[in-house]
Amino acid sequence: MNLEQVLDSLRSSRRFMRCVTEWREIPPREAALEQLPDWVDNRLRTVLRKRGIEQLFSHQRAALDLLDAGKDIIVVTPTASGKTLCYNVPVLNTVLTDRDARALYIFPTKALSQDQVADLHALVTALGEDIRTYTYDGDTPSSARKAIRHSGHIVVTNPDMLHTGILPHHTKWIKLFEKLRYVVIDELHHYRGVFGSHVANVLRRLSRLCEFYNSSPQFICCSATIANPVELAEKTLARPVTLVDNNGAPSGQKHFILYNPPVVNRELGIRRSVVSESSNLAEKFLDRNIQTIVFGRSRLRVEILVTYLKEAVRKMRKPDRLVRGYRGGYLPNQRREIERGLRSGEIMAVVSTNALELGIDIGELDVSVMAGYPGTIASTWQQSGRAGRRNKVSAALLVASSAPIDQFLINHPEYFFAQPPENGIIDPNNLVILMSHIKCAAFELPFRDGETFGIDSIEEILKYLEEHHILRHVDGRWHWTADVYPAEEVSLRSASPENVIIIDTSDNAKVIGEIDLHSAPLMVYEGAIYIHESRQYEIERFDYENKKAYGREVDVDYYTDAESKTDLKVLDITAHTDLARGTKAHGEVSVTTLPVMYKKIKFHTHENIGSGRIHLPEQEMHTTSYWMDFRPDSIHEAGIPEADLGGGLKALSNVLVNVVPIYIMCDPNDIRSVSMVRSPFSQRATIFIYDNYPGGVGFSQKLFRLHDTLLEVARELIGECGCESGCPSCVGPSLEVGETGKTSALKLIEIALTVPAR
Repeated sequence: MNLEQVLDSLRSSRRFMRCVTEWREIPPREAALEQLPDWVDNRLRTVLRKRGIEQLFSHQRAALDLLDAGKDIIVVTPTASGKTLCYNVPVLNTVLTDRDARALYIFPTKALSQDQVADLHALVTALGEDIRTYTYDGDTPSSARKAIRHSGHIVVTNPDMLHTGILPHHTKWIKLFEKLRYVVIDELHHYRGVFGSHVANVLRRLSRLCEFYNSSPQFICCSATIANPVELAEKTLARPVTLVDNNGAPSGQKHFILYNPPVVNRELGIRRSVVSESSNLAEKFLDRNIQTIVFGRSRLRVEILVTYLKEAVRKMRKPDRLVRGYRGGYLPNQRREIERGLRSGEIMAVVSTNALELGIDIGELDVSVMAGYPGTIASTWQQSGRAGRRNKVSAALLVASSAPIDQFLINHPEYFFAQPPENGIIDPNNLVILMSHIKCAAFELPFRDGETFGIDSIEEILKYLEEHHILRHVDGRWHWTADVYPAEEVSLRSASPENVIIIDTSDNAKVIGEIDLHSAPLMVYEGAIYIHESRQYEIERFDYENKKAYGREVDVDYYTDAESKTDLKVLDITAHTDLARGTKAHGEVSVTTLPVMYKKIKFHTHENIGSGRIHLPEQEMHTTSYWMDFRPDSIHEAGIPEADLGGGLKALSNVLVNVVPIYIMCDPNDIRSVSMVRSPFSQRATIFIYDNYPGGVGFSQKLFRLHDTLLEVARELIGECGCESGCPSCVGPSLEVGETGKTSALKLIEIALTVPAR
């Protein structure tokens, strides 16, 4: 049975169709083709022809013309539209005609780097020319590194290696920096929030070194569709860029299905589990040997789905190796093996976090099942695009969870399909991040008096570093004097440069995975069930100081979920506006988090079967927040009793933190909310939404401006939910927000949106 037959059977199923809020057929599209430019070398032209490339898609030709005119560009087209040729053709053409020319390719992950190098190697091999292409990352053997530095025409790396392994050692890379003609930055949309703010500073350091070595490379950026590609690229590169978005690639017909699991308790608004429903749908395709990718929002959800699907294929009398998981924390050789299995067809289903959202080559899959809204419209289109290539029919199923944002989008299909993707936001001038990279830049090359680094003047920062004996000012230059090597102290991806390793005590202390230090207290506390490739490990000891968690393999019918307690203090107000019945503001805050307990949740039924306490130290963070408060008289006038106020504030903060990602491209872990019946700062009822990163990354300022919009969408989301007093699909379960949480939240929205009397 092929895919179209399975889709026909689903369409004829009344049970299935009752849950479908939209079944949209996206028609196939013909290619828009143009000729190769005259300047393309005949050797390269011949190789492309042998690979079936006689002509270019319209966006590929537009990119080449702009590069020929000396422009920096950003190419924004869907998954599998041939963006790779937009940089490989000009780079290879330049090296063919100038053997001293160099190019630097930057990909967000090592997996993507290695994947793209394989494709590039195939082109170079077909050319039969001595164009040396190397991957330079943490896995590169020491013996090969010297050769790469001296003779690599094309060096492929990732931001982390550029940050710690190339820029600080630029004197060993003189040939690269002196002759650098192109810098390729793929998957630019990935560089947002904290990571993007760091990467923008790494690129400032790169540009500074290029200027020192008298080179002026062109930048070629590629991105999936986002709302502000030019703004994001220009903030990342600190230079003007030209947009290329006239997609000319063909595509096969795609069935895009929005699916809302059936309600199992209407009063409480509880639906069938998104994990169970996604697993059931994936099984229908697996049963017919249709290659499928399932995306889960979290590491935990991925492992639960892998467990369920392995059980299902065993019942089909098929080997469970047909189903694999894929996520950060798996060791590199394990991930490469899974990628090969998908390309060869040996693996029929892979369950992944957004790690496979990027353009890693995993072959031509037929179906993408998204277990919960991926968090952004841009990511949803990326994940749906992992199924279906060129002329084949494919299907993408978005299965909603009970979360408010999922329910809003699944019940507003017209909004989902019409809404442009979100804004990618970065804040390279976040003081914590900027200071870190000014240190790194000073280590690489002394700063000159009057030199800028992304902001108009950095003299105050340089003087501060001199006072702390990190720099020394001599003859108009600021020299590095500290003993430490600054780049190693700065992690681009998290608050901590360190990871916690997970050790299996039942298998000769074998390392089975790793997790970032920031997430560890809520993932590998004593008593936690850590799941890896569907195997369960009970954490017996978490050595926080030495960054090690020790677990032994167990076979239990539950998983664990942690809870924490948060306290927040306002330190400084950046902007403040009086509203008719309260205020809105954003500024600096201090956040204290303490993991307190965990729940044991039974597989399949998801019932709470026990709990335990977590004994770990509290963590303190200085960050930025947006907040709104309510005048006491307005709460009284709205008829909200004091006993109901806490539930109403909690309900509204739950909704707002779910509404934010509709407008801002942020990961679920990038923001958090706290509600207070009486804030110590103002003595008023207050809701805070803060950036979950030291120093903040610019979300709070944007939320301050979006105040009215967020509240209007929150009102619509709550008002349209069919539950009586609150449920996971709107304000949170009534057990959490109280019986009047839903009505109180709506009253608070009316207070906040009141227009001042004239």
